[in-house]
Amino acid sequence: MNYSNVSASKLVSICASGATAPCWEEFIRRFNPVIGRSILRVAIRYGVSDQTLIDDLIQETYLKICASEYKVLRTFSARGPDSAFGFLKVIATSVAQDFFKSRLAEKRAPEAIASELEAESTPTSGYCQSDLSHTERAVLVDQIDRRLKAVVPEGELRRARIIFWLYYRSGLTANAIASLPAVDLTTKGVESLLFRLTRSVRESLCSADRADLDSEKGFQQEKSL
Repeated sequence: MNYSNVSASKLVSICASGATAPCWEEFIRRFNPVIGRSILRVAIRYGVSDQTLIDDLIQETYLKICASEYKVLRTFSARGPDSAFGFLKVIATSVAQDFFKSRLAEKRAPEAIASELEAESTPTSGYCQSDLSHTERAVLVDQIDRRLKAVVPEGELRRARIIFWLYYRSGLTANAIASLPAVDLTTKGVESLLFRLTRSVRESLCSADRADLDSEKGFQQEKSL
């Protein structure tokens, strides 16, 4: 099917129902400019023009679009030929405004829990609830994101973060993630990468905990002298 001939509203509806890679390629080609411009406008209002941050917020917008099996796309109702563009502009603007209002981290980290990173088996979709407060969870996920950056080579980091957080935050299956054109991996490839990333982040977190414990012991020993 030639998706370039499909109307914007119809394209959104197809993606909301679980589209194939060619459909998502057309979605990104057609809508990425309006998403990027919407985020840039908000950033400029806050006196920010950092392209890396803007790229992060574009990624965050796609995370929101794909969350819960494209739930936000399923709320779309066409009201005119350009309504799809307006709809995605609202989503992107909301993501950017939320970020600049909260400033909780350099990038709003996805919600995940430590117990998932303790598992060395092949990951399963979704995440469990925890008893952490909002502040505690924000600190935890920021630590996880920092460890992810530390264990993945720079050239591979962007795709790795997209896959990792689409899986742990948005609850997308490996098969759904593999269908996204930016991923360029098979389902098995996504599963394998998730397994390696989860194990590496877990080991990095454990190593940091041990280092903190050793440092605390050394401090206590110095105090007792």
